[in-house]
Amino acid sequence: METTQQSLNFFSLLMKGGIVMIPIGILSVISVYLIIERYVFIRNSSKIESSFLLNLKDLLAKGDVKAARAYCQRLNVPLSRIIEKGVMRIGKPIKDIESSMESTAALETSKLEKKMNWLGIIAGTAPMLGFIGTIIGVINIFFDISVSNNFDISVIANGLYQKMITSCAGLVVGVVAYTGYHLLNGMIDKFTTHVESMAVDFIDMLDS
Repeated sequence: METTQQSLNFFSLLMKGGIVMIPIGILSVISVYLIIERYVFIRNSSKIESSFLLNLKDLLAKGDVKAARAYCQRLNVPLSRIIEKGVMRIGKPIKDIESSMESTAALETSKLEKKMNWLGIIAGTAPMLGFIGTIIGVINIFFDISVSNNFDISVIANGLYQKMITSCAGLVVGVVAYTGYHLLNGMIDKFTTHVESMAVDFIDMLDS
C-alpha cells in the first residue's frame, strides 16, 4: 500500500510542474522512440552471414560474377550492397573498385545516421526547457509575494520545490537523449569498422 502512495505522489508532483512539463513530456516520448527505432534499425543493418565472404570467394573463384552479384542482392543488407558495388566493378582497376565501395559505404552510413541529429537537439533542449519552467515559477512566486506581502518561508518553499520539478524532468530527458545518442553513434562506428575490414578482405580476395 505504501508503494502505491509513493507512486501517486510522484505523478502528482509531475503534474505540479506546470505547462512546461507538456513539451518536456513530448520530448521524452520522441527520444525514447528514436532510441528504440534507431537501435533496431542499426542492429538489423549490421547483420551479415558469417560465411558471406567465403561463399562469395567460392563463386568468384568459379568466375561466376553474375551469381556473386545475385548472392549479394539476395542478402540485401548494407554490407552486402557495399560489396556488390565492388563485384560490379570487377575487371576494372582496384582503385576504381575501392572508390565505388567507399561511396556506397558513405551512403549506407548516412542511412544509419538518419534522425540522430534529433536526439542531439533533444539532449540540449530538454534541460533548457526545464530551467525555463523553473525560472518562470520563481518569478511567479516572488510576484505573488510582492502582491500579498506574505514572506512566510513555507509558502516560498512549497512553490519553489514544485517549480524545481521541471528542471529535474528536463535534465532526466536530456541525459536519456544524450546517452542514447552516444550509444547509437558507438554502434555506427562499429559498423563502419566492420565495413572497412570487410572491404579490405574483399580487395585482398581479388588480388589473390
